[in-house]
Amino acid sequence: MEAMERRRVAAERVRTAEDAVERLRAGFAGVGVKLPSLRLDPVSCAGDEPTPLIDLGRCNIDTALRLCEVLAEKESDHDG
Repeated sequence: MEAMERRRVAAERVRTAEDAVERLRAGFAGVGVKLPSLRLDPVSCAGDEPTPLIDLGRCNIDTALRLCEVLAEKESDHDG
């Protein structure tokens, strides 16, 4: 793969990861959860061929418990 193609593929991976972050942010907001640290990991996006990682970040206990509630609700929806 030539350099231009590698850069194009790398840029597409970063765009895909950015889209995933926005989709996660919207999805969490839809169930009343906000992860303030949700972002692309900048280190994973560095270099000639980035492999972006999504940093879900740290959250306080209230947010963690809210995530537990949402997951439990989803699980009970699937069981019924």
